[in-house]
Order: sequence, then C-alpha cells, then structure tokens
Amino acid sequence: MTSHQNTQTMKPATAAKKLGVYLEATPAEFQEGVVSRTELNELQADPPAWLQELRKNGPHPRPVVASKLGVSIAGLARGGITEPLTTEQIDALKQESPEWLQKERATQVEVRKETVRIKERDAERARRAREA
Repeated sequence: MTSHQNTQTMKPATAAKKLGVYLEATPAEFQEGVVSRTELNELQADPPAWLQELRKNGPHPRPVVASKLGVSIAGLARGGITEPLTTEQIDALKQESPEWLQKERATQVEVRKETVRIKERDAERARRAREA
C-alpha cells in the first residue's frame, strides 16, 4: 500500500501572519489564492521584491508594530494605535516618544522581569523536588 501525501495549504491570512506582513498590502494574487507549505517555505527562504518591500517599509500588522515599538499588542490599543503602521510612522512615534509609549515600554520591561523571576522560581522548585 502506498500513501498519497496531500499538499498542505493555508489561507492567505494565515500565510501573511506567518510571513509577518499585513495581508491587505500583499499583491492581489497572494490575497486571492491559497498558499502551500512549500510555497510558504520558498517565500521565507527567497522573498520576492514585494515581500522584501513590505517587511522593510510596511504597512506592518499590529504584532510587528508592537514588537518594533517594544510594547504589547494590548499596549498599542491602549495607546490608540489600531491601524497598521509603516516603518516611517513607527520611527516617527519612537522619535516623538509620547507618554503612553513610555508607559507601555516600562510595563513591558516589568512583565519581562516578572516572567524571568517566575521561570527562575519554577526551576529552583524543580531542582529541589529532584533532590528530595
């Protein structure tokens, strides 16, 4: 018996998310088709000009905007940022450094510290449990 392997495909929205780009800014043929796992791997390994341009200049989806600003997605919303931003807009926000951005960045720093503290605490508990 031979097994027939189906090609794994995904919706354009899923592929755009995996590529870290804003779907509505991608070419129409990308938005209207389906993307196979092989095609996605090829796009990641050897991105075409449109993908390079989107990654460089945007518009960027919220997760990318949040990452570039050093805040959470919820922090973006609290700051009133609900639309995709271009790299130029992100850079302008960084230069402007509004109060909400400073506050959200400080919050992110505290969240990261707490995450590290909890991880270390759990590792210490696991070590003690092994020794007991």
